[in-house]
Amino acid sequence: MAMKLPFFHPLQGVRVRSLKVSIQSEDFNIEEECLALRKGHKDIGALATFTGLVRELDSEIGDAKVSALFLEHYPGMTEKSLEEIAASADQRWPLLDVLIIHRIGELKAADQIVFVAVSSQHREAAFAACNYIMDFLKTSAPFWKKSRTADGEHWVEAKQSDVKATEKWAEDQQKR
Repeated sequence: MAMKLPFFHPLQGVRVRSLKVSIQSEDFNIEEECLALRKGHKDIGALATFTGLVRELDSEIGDAKVSALFLEHYPGMTEKSLEEIAASADQRWPLLDVLIIHRIGELKAADQIVFVAVSSQHREAAFAACNYIMDFLKTSAPFWKKSRTADGEHWVEAKQSDVKATEKWAEDQQKR
C-alpha cells in the first residue's frame, strides 16, 4: 500500500530554485545532467544522485533472466505525482535543486531507468532527500512495469521493503 504524501502545489510551498521532472523514452547522460544542474551555482555544497538500472536477474521470480522491461505511465498524472514527491522532500530539507528523470518504453538489462539528483548546501539534506524521493517514487508514482523472461511476462509489484521505507519516513515525520 502506497503512503499518502502531503500535497504541495509545485508553484506554492516549493522553495527549490529549480524542479525538473522528465518522463522520456530516450536515455540520459548523467554527467551532462549533473553539469547542467551545477552550472552557474556556487552555493551548492552537495549533489547527491541515484541512477537506477534494469537488472538482468529478477529475484522476485526466482532469479529468472529478464530479456526486457516495459514501463508505462499515466501522462500528466505521473509528472504531477513526481512534482508532489519532490515538493514533499523540499518541505523536509533545505534543498536547492531537484531533477527527476524516468524512462518509459522497452528497456534491456543494464539500461538506465531513473535518475534523481538533489542539490543542497549540505550533504545530509541532499542524501536524505534523494533517498526519500526514490522511496516514494517506487511506491507512489503511477508507473507500471512488466518484465519479460523466457517463462513469459509478468507485472512487477512494489517490494515490501520499499513500502516499509515509506512507512519509516512517515514515522520519522510524526516524531518531529
